[in-house]
Amino acid sequence: MILSQVTYIWIDGTSPTQTLRSKVRIVPHKNKTLSLEDFPQWAFDGSSTYQATGHESDLILKPVHFVKDPILGDDNYLLLCEVLNPDGTPHITNKRAHLIHVMENGGRLLEPWIGFEQEYTLFKGQQPLGWPERGYPAPQGPFYCGVGSDEVFGRALVEKHAKACLDAGLMLYGTNAEVMPGQWEFQIGYRGVDSESADPITVCDHLWLARWLLYRLGEDFVISAKLHPKPIKGDWNGAGKHTNISTRETRHPKTGMEAIHKAITLLKARHKEHIAVYGADLELRLTGKHETASINEFIAGIGHRGASVRIPAPVAQKGYGYIEDRRPGANANPYEVAAILIQTIGGIED
Repeated sequence: MILSQVTYIWIDGTSPTQTLRSKVRIVPHKNKTLSLEDFPQWAFDGSSTYQATGHESDLILKPVHFVKDPILGDDNYLLLCEVLNPDGTPHITNKRAHLIHVMENGGRLLEPWIGFEQEYTLFKGQQPLGWPERGYPAPQGPFYCGVGSDEVFGRALVEKHAKACLDAGLMLYGTNAEVMPGQWEFQIGYRGVDSESADPITVCDHLWLARWLLYRLGEDFVISAKLHPKPIKGDWNGAGKHTNISTRETRHPKTGMEAIHKAITLLKARHKEHIAVYGADLELRLTGKHETASINEFIAGIGHRGASVRIPAPVAQKGYGYIEDRRPGANANPYEVAAILIQTIGGIED
């Protein structure tokens, strides 16, 4: 008999930005190779996670995606769960269930691929990591993809996080130091590996698990990773989650650019609806400065990093590929971002 420590991970009801919760269950089993069915559902107190009232607090964790636990190792696992009501229906905070609904009601016909560029800011106490206790660091410029102890802060945690993601089997694409000192980015998405899927549900699951690993490893360094879209006011870049999306038609050499321009037209028409689910406090980041377009207008362009939606220059040259939605904030829920992008581009109703 094998006794595995299984960390049940779920998304809570914190408003306006949902956060992660987790607890550990010892799961006995006999098989080295497990499936989702080997992990039991588990109840929790929803009144303590902003998901229920005290007199009706029992909610259910439904296992949906598991990976090896790269921290505990051996036969231990990280288990992402959906939150269900006691009657088995999706809880109102369960945004994954809505994405599944979108995929099953026309989304899969698009054959969408998605990838996320998750920016975040490392904090030590109340200050971004590497910032002086009083005043400000040098102006932005040398920090993006920099190297050296006076340019980059937190690399040990970033590298440990990257290794943990790879050991867990998550689709980590890469990492880099960002424009503001103490700010970093990692990317989750398709890497050209035949056994991997760029299916939006899987990619979103991987992003949530990668976020959990970042927070958990931050405990070892006494460093907090924050996803606020504008963690420091002033002449500093905010933190976004640029989202790359393609469909079968945008990826096809014969239909690529026509499909891309059609998608951009559809995205422009629903700009306000997208902004509504692209993260709290987004107006602090989308100002028209610091590589953003204004929250009040929609701009598209080739290689334009101040646009709402960018067509990468190599895509324009080839005539097919993907587009980058630069509007989502770092704190946006990837399930919601993926769902509305697929709905808008595919003309899919709720």
